[in-house]
Amino acid sequence: MQTGTAPSTQLVRRVNASAMLKAMRGAGVVTGTELMAATGLSRATVISICDELVRLGWLQELENQRGAGDYVKGRPARRFIFDDSAASVIGIDIGATKITAIVADMAGASLSKVTMPFRTYNVPADERADVLDRIAADALHKAGVSADSVLAVSVGVAAPVSRDGEVLTAQEFWKSFDVRRIVSERHGWQVLLENDANLAALAERWQGTAQGVDNLVVMLAGDRLGSGILESGRLLHGQVGAFGELGYLDHVDGVGDTFGIAHYAALWGREAVQDPASALRLLCDGDPEALTAEMVFTAAADGDAAARKALDRVAHRMARVIGSISTLVNPELVVIAGGVAASAHALLADIGKELPDFTFTPPRIATSVLGDGIVSLGAIRHALDYVEEHALDLYPASLPKHPDAG
Repeated sequence: MQTGTAPSTQLVRRVNASAMLKAMRGAGVVTGTELMAATGLSRATVISICDELVRLGWLQELENQRGAGDYVKGRPARRFIFDDSAASVIGIDIGATKITAIVADMAGASLSKVTMPFRTYNVPADERADVLDRIAADALHKAGVSADSVLAVSVGVAAPVSRDGEVLTAQEFWKSFDVRRIVSERHGWQVLLENDANLAALAERWQGTAQGVDNLVVMLAGDRLGSGILESGRLLHGQVGAFGELGYLDHVDGVGDTFGIAHYAALWGREAVQDPASALRLLCDGDPEALTAEMVFTAAADGDAAARKALDRVAHRMARVIGSISTLVNPELVVIAGGVAASAHALLADIGKELPDFTFTPPRIATSVLGDGIVSLGAIRHALDYVEEHALDLYPASLPKHPDAG
C-alpha cells in the first residue's frame, strides 16, 4: 500500500502546517515548546514543519543570544516569528448596488476598506470587471501594499456556490460574469468564490456575536433573506452549494416569499402612511414611496402606533422564518445580520416571545454588530483559511527581516 503513503503524509503535513500558522498568527516570537503546547504536535513534527516554513519564507528563526551570566544547561530553545505583514488577502462583497473590498494582513487585521456603487444588471461583463479592478487597486493603494503581496482573493456573491467555487448555472447574472476567471486572468491572483450568507456566517463566528458558537445560523435579512449555516463549526454547502437557500419559504404559511426585514418594514409602513395621526406622514413628506425601513424603525422607537403595528407584523413573520429553519437544522444561535441588523434589534423581544409557537427547539436570537461590511469581512476569513490550508504551496513575495533573525 505504498501508493497511498505519500499523499497521506503530505495531507497530514498540510494540516499540521495550517495548525502551526494559526497558532503563530499574531503571537509574536514563539518557541518550539510553546508551539507544541498550542498545537498538540510532537517536538519532531513542530521543528520539521518550522524548518520547512522557514525555507518557504513564512517564518524567520531568531538568533539565541546569551550574555556571560545567562548560562542555561542544554541547547538553547529555538525561537521563530511569523510576520503578519508579510503578505495580504482581499475580501470582496458584490452586492446588488455596490461593491465593498477589504484588504487585510495575515493576522486578519483590516488595512483598508473601500466601497463603490455598482450596477449589477444590464452592464457588460468587461465593465463589471473594470469596476472590480478599480476598487481592488484603490483598496491596495489605501492599504499601502503591493498587488504582488496578495496571496488570495475571496469574493462573496448572492447566489449558491458549489464546493468547487462554481456559481449555480440557474443564476443568469453570473453566467455572463465569470468573476473568478476574469480577476485571476487580469492579476494572477488565486480567486475564491463563496455565497454571501455563508461568508457572513464565517465573519460572525470569527469576530461577531457568535464567537465560539459551533451550531449557528446567520441570516442576511435586508431586502432579501439568505442564510449561512454552521454545524459543529463546519460550514454546510449541500450537494451543489444550495444548503441554506430559503426558497422553501414560498410555501410557509404566513411567510410566502424570501423578502427581508427592510422590504416588509417599508412596505407595511407605507400602508400606515395613510393614517393621518401617524408620524410616518411627516417623515416621508406624505409620499409613501419615499418611506424607508429606517424611518419606520425610527417612528416606532418614538412611540408611533402605526409604525409599531407594522413592525409587529415584521416580527411575527420573522418568528415564522426563524422557527422553520430552526426546526430543520436546530441551531444554538440565529444571528440577524446585514445593514438592517442595528434596527432589527428592536424586533428581538417580540420574535423571541413568538418563536416557541413555531418550533420545539427555539434558539437564542441576536443581531450582528459587524454592520454592512460583514460579507467582505467573512471573505477575509475565507481567504485566510485558504492561505493557512495551502501554506506549503504558497510563497510570500517578501518577508521583512526581523532584527534578530539569523
